[in-house]
Order: sequence, then C-alpha cells, then structure tokens
Amino acid sequence: MPKFPREAAAYAEFVTGPARHFARQPPELTAEEAGGLALAGLTAWQVLVETADIQPGQRVLIPAAAGGVGHLAVQIAKARGAYVIGTASATKHEFVRGLGADEVIDHYTDDPGDVVRDIDLAIATVAGQVPALRRTLRPGGVIVALNSADAQDVVAAGGRFLLVEPDRVGLEALAQLVQAGKLRVHVERVFPLAEAAAAHRLSETGRTTGKIVLRP
Repeated sequence: MPKFPREAAAYAEFVTGPARHFARQPPELTAEEAGGLALAGLTAWQVLVETADIQPGQRVLIPAAAGGVGHLAVQIAKARGAYVIGTASATKHEFVRGLGADEVIDHYTDDPGDVVRDIDLAIATVAGQVPALRRTLRPGGVIVALNSADAQDVVAAGGRFLLVEPDRVGLEALAQLVQAGKLRVHVERVFPLAEAAAAHRLSETGRTTGKIVLRP
C-alpha cells in the first residue's frame, strides 16, 4: 500500500514508505487481518465517506458484497447508518447478511438494474457494471467505479472513478471502527510468501470471500 499506485513489483518481509502512509495496527486485529484491511478498507472508506459522504438512511448498492472491498464496504456503510443492498452468489447470502446488509440479491439470477431502485450510491466493484447500476439510481444518485476499465463510462454517466490513495487518517478511522466492534476483516486464506503464485491463482477465480493474505 505505501506509495500506491506506484507498483512495488514484489512481495517482501519489509517495506519502506512515507510515515504518512502508515498507522498503528489496532490490537483487536491479527497481523493477517490488518494486512487484509489497508488497501481494501481504504478503498471502501474513500468511496463511502470521502467521496459520497454517506448519511443515515441513504441507500447504498454494493455488488460483490462478499469480496475483499465489498465485505468491508457493507460494514462501513452500516456504521454510517445507510440502508445497504448487496449482491452475491446464493451460497454467500448468509455471510453478507451477517455483515449487516439489509437486502441481498443473487447476481447470477437477478440483474441489479432490473430489481433495485432509488439508490443514492452504487459502487461499481467489478468492470462492466456501470450501465446496469445506472438504472438503479434515484435522481441525484451517483456511481463510483473502482476499475480503470470503467473510468470513461462512469464519467460519461455522471459518476466518478476512484483510485485509492495511501492515507494515515483513513487508516486510523478504520482502526477506530475495528475497536468499536463495527468492522471486522474476513480472511479466507493465508498463504506463505513462497506460495504467492498460488494466492494469485485463487484470487483470479473471482470467487473468494473476503481477503487472501500472504504471510512473510
């Protein structure tokens, strides 16, 4: 995460970076959970809080709500008092509801653009979702896209493209939510550093729940 989006081009046991890119690990998290929180958590925080300024009662649509960014975004949105609708495969509905989602729809059988309405914020977590998500918005609602492949489409639709930035203040805010019991990190699998390639192969299936973590 330090110096992101400049690519580190490697995994390592130690890293250097500007002090403003770091925050203390809350004692409530294991090292693996803390490692899974930073980039995905800051992405969700910067969409929901710094970009959309979500307020109590607003309606938030989070596709892939069981994923790395998605499962954290559900919890942050609920901590802000939002009404949260998530999409996930049927086998993950219980998990997403356990995070606090008010509604969960099966993205394999239902198009959010057909079954969801009056959304204040829709987060395009996966490329190619912008046209469907646009149909869910209320007047004045916004889409924020996280994939660079959607950057032109989302801006043309009146939305925004977000590339997460390292930020100590945001990390400390996430730590406060953890300490308040309002945010937890689900780690599906921990790989030793030597098996980084296997971790990538699992990630590329697009079917993991929560985070995949490498342990140096």
